[in-house]
Amino acid sequence: MTAEPDGLQDRLRRFATIWSRAVYQVTSTSLTRVELEERLLPLAGRLSQALRARTFDAEEGRAVGAALVSAHCTDPESLSRSLDCVDAYLVLYCGEDGPQEDLRARSSRLQHAMAAGYAGALRDRTLAEQEAIAWAAQSARSAVAEALHDSEARFRAVFEGAAIGIGIADLDGNILQINGALQRMFGGSEQTVRGRSVTDWTHPDDAPQVWKLYEELVRGERDHYHVEKAFYRPDGTVLWTNLTVSLLRDADGRPQYQLALMEDTTERRLLNLRLRYEATHDALTGLPNRTLFFERLEKAVSAGKGQRFGLCYLDLDGFKTINDSLGHAAGDRLLVEVADRLQSCATAPGEMVARLGGDEFVALTTGPDTEAEVDDLAARIMHALVAPVSVEGRELTVRGSIGIVEGPAGERGPAEVLRSADITMYRAKSAGGNRFELADPEADLKAITRHGLTTALPAALDRSEFFIEYQPLVHLGDGSVRGAEALVRWLHPQHGVLGPDRFIPLAEHTGLIVPLGRWVLEQSVRQARDWQEQYGGHPAGGPLRINVNLSPCQLTHPGLVQDTVDILERAGLEPEALCLEVTESALIGADDDLLKPLRRLAEMGVDIALDDFGTGYSNLANLRRLPVSILKLDRSFTQGMQQFPADPVDLKIVEGIVSLAHSLDLTVTVEGVETGAQAEQLRILGCDTAQGWYYARPGPPERLHDLALADATG
Repeated sequence: MTAEPDGLQDRLRRFATIWSRAVYQVTSTSLTRVELEERLLPLAGRLSQALRARTFDAEEGRAVGAALVSAHCTDPESLSRSLDCVDAYLVLYCGEDGPQEDLRARSSRLQHAMAAGYAGALRDRTLAEQEAIAWAAQSARSAVAEALHDSEARFRAVFEGAAIGIGIADLDGNILQINGALQRMFGGSEQTVRGRSVTDWTHPDDAPQVWKLYEELVRGERDHYHVEKAFYRPDGTVLWTNLTVSLLRDADGRPQYQLALMEDTTERRLLNLRLRYEATHDALTGLPNRTLFFERLEKAVSAGKGQRFGLCYLDLDGFKTINDSLGHAAGDRLLVEVADRLQSCATAPGEMVARLGGDEFVALTTGPDTEAEVDDLAARIMHALVAPVSVEGRELTVRGSIGIVEGPAGERGPAEVLRSADITMYRAKSAGGNRFELADPEADLKAITRHGLTTALPAALDRSEFFIEYQPLVHLGDGSVRGAEALVRWLHPQHGVLGPDRFIPLAEHTGLIVPLGRWVLEQSVRQARDWQEQYGGHPAGGPLRINVNLSPCQLTHPGLVQDTVDILERAGLEPEALCLEVTESALIGADDDLLKPLRRLAEMGVDIALDDFGTGYSNLANLRRLPVSILKLDRSFTQGMQQFPADPVDLKIVEGIVSLAHSLDLTVTVEGVETGAQAEQLRILGCDTAQGWYYARPGPPERLHDLALADATG
């Protein structure tokens, strides 16, 4: 197809050129083709305006049809070619910026109106000619008779040669005349069609207003109406038409006949149905797709009182592995087999299965008692997935996780229901998969809150919503404050103060942990420098140390070492005053590349602490290769020491760890110290420093200042 002209006038000119070429050969006129084109150009403009108008006006189409008669395009083929031209090119050249389906429908209505206007103009022209003949009859009866014969012949030629079906009936509905096109539409003989009454042609799909409009027309209350109507053919098949019915009046204005113009739209309707099917069904599995499912779900959740619905949201477990290992073709065959099995599970009235995309499917059931039905439906789905699927000679085990939402209609919208089912499905998957879970409003709220926090994280740092609290590190030997651990908090506008357990995993997942960690390090180092300027170091000599946690994501960030060096230099703090805490689980199986930045920091003088030691089940021999100088013993090892006497097993374990650490020149810090008995026992076992609520809860930096002053004056 060649490119369309740029401007609307150019496109109208092109359309008028095509139109004039189509009708010129069958038009009896003294005009040249170019002159005929100039005659048709304003008509093309009227059609274009009618096509794009906010409100459809059939009068424009009728006026164009009448203008064709005025341009002497009265040969039967002229109307047919004009309608074909409008059908093929009007939307193409004049409707490029609108919904194509709506423009096509409006173009079809314009064609009907043109045909009606054409027929009416021919009728009026014939009547005018007849009046002229009657007026001249007094002086030349032979001339009048000849002119009348010619006029009737022209009308008959239009009537018989029209491409659309034309029928004339009296006001009682008796069919008087039909043309060949109408006879061919119904596929019967002329007598078969003419032998029926208009009122016999009812169809179950008739719109309620069709016969109301008909009654108004035969009573003379309206001059015409246009509807889409279906008819039964003699062989039982259905004919779909765009039907325009007009009232013909006599010279005194009294209703006399009814004229019907019919366009066969059966093939167009079948095409639209096929396009609708393709738009609402999944191309791979043939199941309804997301679009059709949402339509059904919206009806289900907005049904009347007493109605309920149940939704199963299925996601296949491990499908990505199948795609990655066997290829997408094998994955597609697996999806087709799963779709067939799911389809066999939802055969009862009110049940449907759809594919949302990828390996996600949904099953919907509706009715007054879906509480039991949806559980049964989920069980049938799980059972249907038990049998292996054969793909490329391999027996693949299929498992799935299902989230179930059930409830009364009218309380939630479709998007909310689907979101709840999706959240519940992921809860089933995180619980191990191959199971189904029922929706829990509290769990939904947590997931939604988690999503909201994830979304708000990037802007929170820019809005200075984070702050740091400090928990003192106390020497067990003399009770002096040796430093503090920096613990970040989030002052959320809606949820208040959030601890790191609420947002650090989210920050790691989104990658925000790197800039957030850099900010925490910078603030903590600056605070350590302020403490030193206020009251120097701890009583045993050396600077107060600030402990800052590093996440696994920060360990792999290439700028870790340089960022740390820059922050220390800008604050004027010596490296010995900084301790970076890394969890034991982050270093399990760590290779040399991961340990390299930690070694560089340790060589600079920065202490590296192995946090939560004892929770990662690592080989103790690995401690020799790790660049750590401090072990932070997890609180789970010392909880048994909170009362006296302490658990002897705990004592032996802690004693062994402390002995091993000291033999490797490592100091031991204990977390979670809550009682004096616990602190004393840890001191006896040789632990070096401790932190916990027994000494102080995390708080503002001023609290550490007060504790340090108390040590200095004590």
